[in-house]
Amino acid sequence: MGFSLERIEDKVELFEARDLSTLERKINEQIDINKALLLQVYHVSHNVYTDPNDGKPLYTAVIHFKAKN
Repeated sequence: MGFSLERIEDKVELFEARDLSTLERKINEQIDINKALLLQVYHVSHNVYTDPNDGKPLYTAVIHFKAKN
């Protein structure tokens, strides 16, 4: 069995929460984790959806991380 180490060049992560403070906390925690992998935020995209069942907002974000040069 071989063991290989490869550097992560790109990583895309998805987040969702019912309020902005929770979404921000989740994103910041993942940014700290990805710093250890030598990844930095490259692009952020975010949206707000209204849940058709209860009418409450659902906040989402897509974060693209890229390797530091």
